[in-house]
Amino acid sequence: MGQGVCPSYVSSLSVTVRWRRFCFERKRRDVGRAPCAYIGGMNQMTLSDDAAWAAFEARDRAFEGRFIVAVITTGIYCKPTCPARRPLRENVRFYGDAEAAREAGFRACLRCKPDEVGRDRIAVAEAVALLEAAEDPLGLDELAERVGYAPHHFHRLFKRATGVTPAAYARGLRAKRAAEALNEGSVTEAIYEAGYSAPSRFYETANARLGMTPSAWKRGGAGVTIRWTVAETSLGPLLIAATDKGLCRIAFEEDQFALARRFPAAEIVMGGAALAALAARVVGEVENPGRHTDLPVDVQGTAFQEAVWNALRAIPAGETRSYAQIAAEAGSPGAVRAAGTACGANHVPIVIPCHRVQRSDGSIGGYAYGVDRKLALRKREGVSE
Repeated sequence: MGQGVCPSYVSSLSVTVRWRRFCFERKRRDVGRAPCAYIGGMNQMTLSDDAAWAAFEARDRAFEGRFIVAVITTGIYCKPTCPARRPLRENVRFYGDAEAAREAGFRACLRCKPDEVGRDRIAVAEAVALLEAAEDPLGLDELAERVGYAPHHFHRLFKRATGVTPAAYARGLRAKRAAEALNEGSVTEAIYEAGYSAPSRFYETANARLGMTPSAWKRGGAGVTIRWTVAETSLGPLLIAATDKGLCRIAFEEDQFALARRFPAAEIVMGGAALAALAARVVGEVENPGRHTDLPVDVQGTAFQEAVWNALRAIPAGETRSYAQIAAEAGSPGAVRAAGTACGANHVPIVIPCHRVQRSDGSIGGYAYGVDRKLALRKREGVSE
């Protein structure tokens, strides 16, 4: 699956850049001094004091840089992962960032150096803004220099914050711009407008990123053949559809007309023998999960969606994960709700097993094809509710 650009993440980072610059330009007396609930910058996530305390007690690295812990008996503020001994709960206050803690009269811990975390987050946000604004590709060395970091160190920071490398993020931006431009102008104009140095560079990755040739993309998918069949399973009729590359749609209680609405410009044809073997393996995965883990897929999404889908495919049959765990594995620990949305946008359930995800409290959560089917699939894998 190709890497795309997650619009919600780009938007939140842009907001972060503007907000941070606004905060740094304000006079210190304008900042409120009262303790506040944690508000995470990049993911715009709110956390209760109880949840922040639990993360602090566990030294949970997933919350690194997402809130600040201040201790009233020592007058210092720390990262959630600070290795120092934990204070009493009644002596702890939580703040959204180091700036707020300093305004309340606390000073930075010399052991965990919490100010460096805030600096890392600002640098990543500024790097994303630079990548978005750049007319020509920015190399890692130049990008890191412009935000004040060593290249190898910043490479790790950027991937930890976004889930992809700077180069992959830039490629996703170019592919997105090319797709938009292809709808408005010629292929050649779109290639250069998107920032590719030459047509050859675009064509090297176009099929993987767009899922079809540039000309076919411009025509809304014309020329792409999707074969389909409806197979009977013990959980009901199952639509199975595939391109030459792999499965592009699996859905209970859908037919060829729903498939045509989803892919209006593609050629929709009956599967026949060409699809029979692949469809049989999909049905086998419904009836006896975990035996066909190498089924090919041809689906595209944003970078975050594809990271979530990859994390789902890595869950062994018979095991479950929470949405929070999937978000963390996708590189964005705070994006729990977005992880749930990515599960809902899954085009090929069963193969990408979103039925193996549940809420953090252990409850089953939703499923596009009904909770009863989700429970049945999990029971077949040996998951007891």
